Amino acid sequence: MSDLRPLGKEYVFTLAHFKAVKTLLYQFAGIKLADSKDAMVYSRLVRRIRALKLSGFTAYLEYLQANECEHQEFINALTTNQTAFFREPHHFEVLKRYLQTHPHTKRIWCAASSTGEEPYSIAMVVAEHFGRFNTPIEIIASDIDSAVLKKAQTGIYPIERIETVSDERKTLFFQRGKGAKLGQVRVIPELKQMLQFTRINLVDSFWSIKTPVDIIFCRNVMIYFDKATQEAILKHMVLSLTEEGLYIAGHSENFNMFPQILTPVGQTTYQAVKGKTSAKTEY
Repeated sequence: MSDLRPLGKEYVFTLAHFKAVKTLLYQFAGIKLADSKDAMVYSRLVRRIRALKLSGFTAYLEYLQANECEHQEFINALTTNQTAFFREPHHFEVLKRYLQTHPHTKRIWCAASSTGEEPYSIAMVVAEHFGRFNTPIEIIASDIDSAVLKKAQTGIYPIERIETVSDERKTLFFQRGKGAKLGQVRVIPELKQMLQFTRINLVDSFWSIKTPVDIIFCRNVMIYFDKATQEAILKHMVLSLTEEGLYIAGHSENFNMFPQILTPVGQTTYQAVKGKTSAKTEY
């Protein structure tokens, strides 16, 4: 059996181990790992093997299948969380315009909130629109990774994370750390209170959010799913959207292969196809 472990590493990691990891990640989270990710899998799961004081990958896979409580740790270890405040800024201009033209907006869902930069960016735009923090809009921030959700809930970041945030927003929405917290910032409590954090696995048949939703931010997530899983998730999501609701995707995603589900209305911005024949608003 071929050994895939990186040169000089201690634990045996075979092709059979890698295939088992891929199968289980797809089973637990619907995520399809590329064949090129063997080194990433090794480096991430070795941390769990050491933390659990297990003898190697065979022992870990046996432990994983015997202990449901390890499933979340397994998912956390293998999911990638790349994010930034106001990443893909054109989407936040779309959000501004939508709020201006849809005064009865009630609910925004950030479906892959990672460590919180994206939902806090959404909250800043909403607060600016209303001129206050106590707004009629619910902002739901969800992720499959429980560890990054905990990080997001703290609202604390290295100061470098807000380098691309405007000076005005830095002043309005962040507090700088002092003493032991020097070099860190945190979002102000009023902004944090605008968000509702919850863990959601998008492949699950039930999602713990209220509906309908006016805007769904689900950016650079679908690339981790195969086409069948993408279609199932999108069908589920559009059922949650209002008639004129928006689905906002990431720069690496294109859903033109699902014209029966979504229709493009702007740059990586879509509306649900719900049988309407009227013209769509372009964003």
